Amino acid sequence: MDIGTFLLLQSPSARSSQEIYARGLEQAQAAETLGFRNVWLAEHHFSTYGYLSRPLQLATYIAAKTTRLRVGTAVIVVPLHHPLVIAEEIAMLDILSGGRLDIGLGRGYQRYEFERFGLALDSGGQRWEESIDILLKSFEGRPFSYDGKLFKIPETSLFPQPLQKPHPPVWITAQSPYALEAAVRRGFNVLTGGFGVPIERLAEFGQHFKRMITELKPSPQPLIGVQRAVYVTKDLADAREAAEQARWNMRVTLSLRNNYERVENGSAIPLPGANEPDIDDLLDRYLIIGTPDTCIRQIERIRELVGITHFNCSFWFGDLEQARVLHSMELFAREVIPAVA
Repeated sequence: MDIGTFLLLQSPSARSSQEIYARGLEQAQAAETLGFRNVWLAEHHFSTYGYLSRPLQLATYIAAKTTRLRVGTAVIVVPLHHPLVIAEEIAMLDILSGGRLDIGLGRGYQRYEFERFGLALDSGGQRWEESIDILLKSFEGRPFSYDGKLFKIPETSLFPQPLQKPHPPVWITAQSPYALEAAVRRGFNVLTGGFGVPIERLAEFGQHFKRMITELKPSPQPLIGVQRAVYVTKDLADAREAAEQARWNMRVTLSLRNNYERVENGSAIPLPGANEPDIDDLLDRYLIIGTPDTCIRQIERIRELVGITHFNCSFWFGDLEQARVLHSMELFAREVIPAVA
């Protein structure tokens, strides 16, 4: 099982952009030193929920500062961009990174972000489907045209072309059976999980994924990855405090996903949801937090229920101090990875 890291670049206390980016780079370089396979970068806009508006741009910088670490997007919000711009940037980064790129794509889920680009969230479906068609055509290495409802593209050739052939591995974020089936039908790899997703939903997702593989028989078989908040510590009080830090991410994620978000002067407000899990429930069903042995058991539980080939660790969440994040990463690399990889 491949083990990666994930960066959101959030800041509940609205710390300076310079500090947030310096922390992200340090964690990415630490990930390479510690033997993680990749770093995945989110795309978000216009609030302290995520300072990372251009994941491909940061991925290019990280690739230049590392030698083995694969860089990935989790994800590019496709409907917010013209697909040909995405295609050009993907190809350029694949070349500059020496073929160390994984490309995660998503439809987006935040009405808040779409509105500020002058787009309606519910318009994303058509833009998504046509954009994916255009991306795939652009990587075929020959002139193409496209006549869709939204995009009308005369004969066009993409330069540069990506180094990996026919293109970097494509991963699609999926939270619903519909999105999962659409990804598998195209032969794309799948990413799921994240904040606010309980273990039983991951189990349902895994069962549906296996059914889709059996029914559709894609070749090669898509890979499947889960992202989870991870914090390794040998102190119980430290673990419980970290779980409360993760609650900030969960509250803001769910409010943005379900359209009851509150953003004041750019600061994302962690609004409590109905029937929130208590701290013990968070630790049992939502997070990978605790001693190395606890984390190993929780990851094996996910592997058994979902059948994952990739596991992505979100080590930095809430307002965790950098020293705590780096120490957690070191403990995970030393005591957890050998048991689960």
